[in-house]
Parts: sequence; structure tokens; C-alpha cells
Amino acid sequence: MFTLTKLPYEYDALEPYIDKQTMTIHHDKHHATYVEKLNAALTSEDKFLKMDIIDLMGALNSVPEKVRMQVRNNGGGHANHSFFWKIMSPEKQQPEGKLLQAINSSFGSMDMFTDQFTQKALNRFGSGWAWVISDKGNLSLMDTPNQDNPWMESKNPILGIDVWEHAYYLKYQNKRVEYIKAFMNVINWKEVDAHFNKSL
Repeated sequence: MFTLTKLPYEYDALEPYIDKQTMTIHHDKHHATYVEKLNAALTSEDKFLKMDIIDLMGALNSVPEKVRMQVRNNGGGHANHSFFWKIMSPEKQQPEGKLLQAINSSFGSMDMFTDQFTQKALNRFGSGWAWVISDKGNLSLMDTPNQDNPWMESKNPILGIDVWEHAYYLKYQNKRVEYIKAFMNVINWKEVDAHFNKSL
């Protein structure tokens, strides 16, 4: 059975950028529901219940068609949020070393990366995610609808932002750009760097 990923910090740890109420509802309600529904969809599919969630995302075509969409949506929600919680930190950080070099090489500068990532997240119509992908150190941006993710396409995300309204509406209402700006202050660049190094 899949289990709800624990937050690596307290619910209020990311304030003032992301508020306690949003984090509580987002984790305890939204993420928990994805896990519950994923387990329910795979009740009679033991081999998939034993898989790592990232591996399951890459193997969706082997999931029985009758539950594939449920697994795509709810498994995607579980994978994405498990990644998302760890990609944030209350500790103020900046990218360094090879990761910073890759950002500068791929996007021009840190400021240009921030602008391009912000636009990618802003332009995701409706609900979904924006991602930074590493292909052996070459970085690019992509966005996905709903709870789809890069693992479904055998790609390696190193950073992602949830732009579903439930991720920001209590604090920022319809001002998605303000939420994205706030998110940039809580990125766990050490975790991003770890994902980046694995992709090399």
C-alpha cells in the first residue's frame, strides 16, 4: 500500500510565503485523498502496489486499462506532491556549483531562469504543474496538465511547482504570479541539486 508522505518541516515553516492553513489542507486533505484513491484503484493489483511511485508513473501503459486513468490521476497526485514537499524548505538557499552553471548555461542567468520559469507556470492553463527538467545536465522547462508529470514521459524533473488553485488560493486568491514569486523564496536548492546530480 502507498502511504502519505510526511512533511519534512512543520505546517507553518514556510510562512510568510506559504501559509499554515494552505499547507495543512494541501497535505492532509488533497494529498491524503490521492493516496487513498490510488490504493483503492489498485486493490486487486498487488504487483503495482509494491512498486515505487516514480516507477509506477513510468509504467502506466502496463496498468490495466479499467483503472489506468485513476492511477494516472491519483498516482500522479501522490508522486507530484511527494516530490513537491521535499523541494521546499524554510532555510533560505541559492543554487551553487554545477547546478548554477547549468542554470546560467541553459537560461542565460539566474534572473532569466526565474523569469522563464515564472512564465511557464503562469501560462499553464487551468490546473497543473511547471517543471525544470534535466537531461544529463542540460536544463529545460515543461508544464503538465492536472497531475501528469515528467516521469510519465521518462524525463527527469529536478524542480516543480504546483499551480492548482488549492496550492495558493487561500493566501493569494487569483494572483498566481504572487504565489510563484513567493515559491522562489522557499526552494530547497540542496534537494534540487541532488536530483540534478542523479541526472548526470
